[in-house]
Amino acid sequence: MTDLLDAEPEGATPLTPEEREGLIPAQVTLRRELNELEQQNILEASLWVTGRSRDPVSEAFARNLHRRMFSQVWRWAGDNRTSNKNIGCDYWEIDIQLRGALEDTRTWLAFSSYPADEIAVRFHHRLVAIHPFANGNGRWSRLMGDTLARRLGRPAFSWGNSTLLDDDATRRAYIDGLRAADRHDIGPLLAFARS
Repeated sequence: MTDLLDAEPEGATPLTPEEREGLIPAQVTLRRELNELEQQNILEASLWVTGRSRDPVSEAFARNLHRRMFSQVWRWAGDNRTSNKNIGCDYWEIDIQLRGALEDTRTWLAFSSYPADEIAVRFHHRLVAIHPFANGNGRWSRLMGDTLARRLGRPAFSWGNSTLLDDDATRRAYIDGLRAADRHDIGPLLAFARS
């Protein structure tokens, strides 16, 4: 198995050479090293978000959370990506799409359009579909969904009880759930979120 940083896992967003230059610890050459560094940074951000009453349905919170999750690893943490990817809207549409997703979610909340879990999962799906950042969109949008679920009095999601980085079957189920949601069938992603 190749563990080079160049080897992207299935469904991962490939980085441009310019984005890769934003890697802060320059000695990282292996994917597992990068994953370990990112995971440590994400744990610190998770503690920050869990210990506070935050409104996750705001642009400032969204960007601040991504920055807190990845700022020790990537210089561009919290900043919009500047290139198109294999997933997500065109990079120049990110601000418009993100504001739309936040406004839609506030509307779902105001009118109780869906049950709490479904609102949080739909919020997660919209965010991951926009893919505003060069890297970490899935992990960031899952933590955004968890934060909204907790704010709505629900527990954080289990997301298949895996990091999704090391478990190919769980990652496949997650991607399948996202693709079903892309086709307007939220059921598989909602089930996966609590699996």
